[in-house]
Amino acid sequence: MKIKSIKAVKVRLREQTGSSKSRRPNWNNFSPRAMPVNFYSEFSNKPGGMPGGGLEPVWVQVIAEDGTWGLGQCAFGSPVASFVNEVIAPILIGRNCLAIEHLYDLILRVSQRFGTSGTASTAMGGVDLALWDLKGKILDQPVYALLGGPVRESITCYVTGDDLDWAQELGFTKFKITNPAHYTDAVEGIKAVVAHVAQAREQVGSDHDLMINPVMSYNVDFAQRLLEELRPYTLRWLEEPLVPTDTAGLARLRQSAPWVAIATGEDHHGRHAFLDLVERRAADILQPDLKWGGGLTEAMKVHTIGEMAGIATIPHGGANDPFGQHFAMAATESPMAEYWMGTDPGIPLEATVTIPGTATPVNGQVKPTDAPGFGLEFETGDISDWTGGNA
Repeated sequence: MKIKSIKAVKVRLREQTGSSKSRRPNWNNFSPRAMPVNFYSEFSNKPGGMPGGGLEPVWVQVIAEDGTWGLGQCAFGSPVASFVNEVIAPILIGRNCLAIEHLYDLILRVSQRFGTSGTASTAMGGVDLALWDLKGKILDQPVYALLGGPVRESITCYVTGDDLDWAQELGFTKFKITNPAHYTDAVEGIKAVVAHVAQAREQVGSDHDLMINPVMSYNVDFAQRLLEELRPYTLRWLEEPLVPTDTAGLARLRQSAPWVAIATGEDHHGRHAFLDLVERRAADILQPDLKWGGGLTEAMKVHTIGEMAGIATIPHGGANDPFGQHFAMAATESPMAEYWMGTDPGIPLEATVTIPGTATPVNGQVKPTDAPGFGLEFETGDISDWTGGNA
């Protein structure tokens, strides 16, 4: 079966459903979150005031010669859509749509001159996910079956967000909170983070995993000083404390604070970046993003690298969509998955689904459907060309 067309598209997402009332605005409306750009005080760390937004999601549609089509999702707007349409599509059209390993190698090789990270790896992710969805539909199998079958009955989720009381009510027992400080905040920043962690630990209790995500906003000195102060709160891991290029810094941090695991990877794109992390023993948990870092094919290669070193692979946002859920069902060394919860307390999770066909966690456990491909329940009328139509 040959590929007839590949193109970036827009997809009409499902609107929130149900009659449940919000109890209060969710944490995503007010919790400060430091980012690397907060080095400059002119930039806000408050939601809605952080720069770098405005680039909408990109969907990729791959159509086979018999009319069967698959969908994948990536990110970062028009630059990525152009890469899909102008660089990747021409080299894949007319080729065997089931030969994903060969197709992915072609994508990787044609992208080398552009650099296989950033825009290129994000575009690769959208195309690769669409190819897996298409293959599953043609073979009438869920993607996790194509990867070798399920390795667990269901996926254990940890929840990301600061509405910890609501997360507990929903049955989650593992929690990751935001980070309010940049390393330039110095002592006051350390105090703010310690207070935030202390409050969270009191809320969730001493018997449950608690993590924090600095999102690249620390340097080694700040992180080392902070971790000494945080030691009594028994964090499960510190996530992405440094910019992804500072592998040596991550290794130093890991060695100086052996009581806490270092997790990172959402902004590391491609297997070679993760191989570097593993070879330098710079991380305890690998966190590729399927939609930013090359797709499912690349994530499985990262998983193999980690597996050989005894390191878990827990993709960024992996439980929020079918793509990450199918990975987690088939990857042996992926003991849990992230569920990012940014909707208001009181609104049931099933009412917040925007990608139809996405399973939601119940008591902290989730299992994807066994529908073909990723089980996405879009209709042809939901899809329009990138240049116009539905956003």
